[in-house]
Amino acid sequence: MENGTAPAQNEGRDPSGFLSEIIGNNVTVKLNSGVVYKGELQSVDGYMNIALEKTEEHINGKKGRTYGDAFVRGNNVMYISAD
Repeated sequence: MENGTAPAQNEGRDPSGFLSEIIGNNVTVKLNSGVVYKGELQSVDGYMNIALEKTEEHINGKKGRTYGDAFVRGNNVMYISAD
């Protein structure tokens, strides 16, 4: 605790634990390039490589292509959020 405030809810939380909890759920994955993929998270490995199903690609806020399955290389990922 710093300055008498409570720590943030997710502070110190292991990201691999969070990711394993949301497998099977819909997620948003933003890439370093700004492209966003939305789909159902199927798996994540130690390198943050991501497998998605029922995937939609969004570029500049506009829906682009759709994919049955998509694989995103981990070094391109800016963030993953649960929907």
